[in-house]
Amino acid sequence: MHGRPAATADSARRKAGRKRSATEDMRRQCANANDLKTFVMNAFSQQARRIGIVGAGAIGGHFAARLALAGHQVSVLARGNTLDALASSGLRYTSPGEPQRTIAVNACARADEIGPQDLVVIALKSYALPALAASLAPLVGTGTVVLPVGNGLPWWYCLAPDHPLQGLRLTSVDPDGGIDRALPFAQVLGGSVMASCSSPAPGVVQHHSGGRITLGEPRGGVSERAACWARILTDAGLPTTASDDIRRDLWIKLLGNACSNPLSVLTQASTDRLLDDSRTRSIYEQLMTECLAIGRHAGLALDIDVAQRIAQTRELGAVKTSMLRDLEAGRPLELGAILGAPLECAARLGVDAPLMRTVLALAALRATPAVT
Repeated sequence: MHGRPAATADSARRKAGRKRSATEDMRRQCANANDLKTFVMNAFSQQARRIGIVGAGAIGGHFAARLALAGHQVSVLARGNTLDALASSGLRYTSPGEPQRTIAVNACARADEIGPQDLVVIALKSYALPALAASLAPLVGTGTVVLPVGNGLPWWYCLAPDHPLQGLRLTSVDPDGGIDRALPFAQVLGGSVMASCSSPAPGVVQHHSGGRITLGEPRGGVSERAACWARILTDAGLPTTASDDIRRDLWIKLLGNACSNPLSVLTQASTDRLLDDSRTRSIYEQLMTECLAIGRHAGLALDIDVAQRIAQTRELGAVKTSMLRDLEAGRPLELGAILGAPLECAARLGVDAPLMRTVLALAALRATPAVT
């Protein structure tokens, strides 16, 4: 008669004990995290997320590999031989100090086979995005974050309401505004990647060095979503910083790309040769000075010494630029995002950049196949 009530009482005590323990655990975690907001961010970052990768080349494959290894649900939008390789053999990935891994990813040819994602990483060459942008709509739900990580200035760069060039559509990267229509500005985080990666064969990615990622709100400031995604990427082995001025960060990266890439195409020289020759070094310095002037007139705080920045580039050694590799492989060059877009900014601001215009004209001609 009395056994059942006693068991019920014991069960109630155990349940209450577990509840107190769980509450105490949460309080301890909140205390360790300093506040509830940080605790919630930590919990969010530990969830498996749905992440779509658009472009399965070197950088896109690097993101896909790290995120899949961390347990996230990774889908890769690919085509041709790359799609076939990923579907049949998985993503083969190497990184310094680690064994080669073969990683299973969900490889698809169409965005509607994947559906809405929590994060969409756009790792395409800038010239490829205008033709594909509309087809990416199925990946973007109401809460999706879009993270482009390409070189040069992205389509959204001047679209923030407070930007000095507000309303300037960069036709060099978004000729008809199709990217902006397909990928809403409010859902974009700007991204910059400093990593050396290559893809020697379809479905094969080699991470050589570096890997620092910077992301941030196009309007500036550090938002909760930027901080959360920086934590998620960092936890996945992609060291990421949430920046309060991503536009400045992108322009700083542009300083190197706008000089090294087109000059390497014109000379077919690695960066050490460009900078060891006094003639090409002088051109490099003038080009960087023009690029700095445009950025400063656009309101960016660019306290950068040209000679020091060039010395840092020289310390990297004999680097073959991605644009030179593209030229040698017969692929299009990213001249629009790297030179065309900053020249559009210069024209609106009234800043003269004669050397940049000249280098763009020469590089564009160099990239055009000869007519025989």
